[in-house]
Amino acid sequence: MAALASSLIRQKREIRDPVASRPISTQRKVCPRGTKSLCQKQLLILISKVRLCGGRKGRLEKPPDPQLKGIITKLFCRHGYYLQAHPDGSIEGTREDGSGFTFFNLIPVGLRVVAIQSTTSGQYVAMNAEGYLYSSAHFTAECRFKECVFENYYVTYSSTLYRQRESGRSWYLGINREGQVMKGNRVKKTKASAHFLPKLLEVALYREPSLHNLFEQALAKKGEEGDGPPRKEAAAT
Repeated sequence: MAALASSLIRQKREIRDPVASRPISTQRKVCPRGTKSLCQKQLLILISKVRLCGGRKGRLEKPPDPQLKGIITKLFCRHGYYLQAHPDGSIEGTREDGSGFTFFNLIPVGLRVVAIQSTTSGQYVAMNAEGYLYSSAHFTAECRFKECVFENYYVTYSSTLYRQRESGRSWYLGINREGQVMKGNRVKKTKASAHFLPKLLEVALYREPSLHNLFEQALAKKGEEGDGPPRKEAAAT
């Protein structure tokens, strides 16, 4: 009777707690969806992330290709004068080929748009709302000139910001017969005063972001142009 009672008690316990009565397997079960364990899968995911991060890092550390920074040149007017910019900000023409103030850096800042920077002082040639030329210590919208090739390979430089309101005629950079710079609204593109021959001296490249590109991005964010430093006007004829 005692053996029968113990047998019944054991059967009731097995029915009440069937999990406890199951034999414990000594081998680790494998996920039915694959042959790799969970630890192995996590290890493979970690390795793939490390490889991906390493590939991105390698692409970021690759130096950018060199881009055109500017062309060092002299601007020779058809009237026989070189454009020159003095350190005091004055701009005029000179017949002296060896003058150290006649070297300019033509920097591309857009499609057929350049900035004319003096290599001696680092100032930019600019044109204000009245058509006067002046030297600007900072690159602004008034320092942008559209470069167009005219007849006989002469080049004209017109302001991208100002023009005649009624006719829409562009304002050009020009030097008269006396070697003085002219007001942009008095220069015509068909006259010799507006015709220049750029004499190429050197081509410069850079591997860092251009300050002029940063300026263009800033203008795009603000939605307006022309916030430059105080303007210094030069005498005009």
